[in-house]
Amino acid sequence: MDVKKIVSQSKFAQVGFVVNDIEKAKKQFALLFGCEIPPTCDCGTFDVTQTQIYGKPAPDAACVMAFFDMTPGVQLELIQPNEEPSVWRDYLNTYGEGIHHIAFQVDDADEVAKRLQEEMGATFEQEGNYGDGSGKYIYLLCEETLKCRLELLQSFNK
Repeated sequence: MDVKKIVSQSKFAQVGFVVNDIEKAKKQFALLFGCEIPPTCDCGTFDVTQTQIYGKPAPDAACVMAFFDMTPGVQLELIQPNEEPSVWRDYLNTYGEGIHHIAFQVDDADEVAKRLQEEMGATFEQEGNYGDGSGKYIYLLCEETLKCRLELLQSFNK
């Protein structure tokens, strides 16, 4: 298993929290960090996001998000899912609010996901495009090997 090569082509980008009330969570984190409260944005529409859960289209899965820029290139993400099935909703229903994932910016999310599945036993959960179509994300559960969920983020060159 050549883990170094998997990680070396990526950079740490984000810690994501799933919350019930994004407005309340934004205020609390802004107070903690001593910064402005960031705007809330939606995840976009299915015609752009093409969200899939466990390989099946999920046109109704949606969320609102807010981002705190922590250091250059690293964010804290808050996610409030709607009630439809998604990895965000599943996590919230099972565990309650808390850390949902750690994310890495990668050049080729599909290739990195394939390697994580083959070499580390990762389980594919959800993928889709950014709401503005500028990139994509893939969630992989690495419970047995890394004890967490990873998100791979890939920006498209336009």
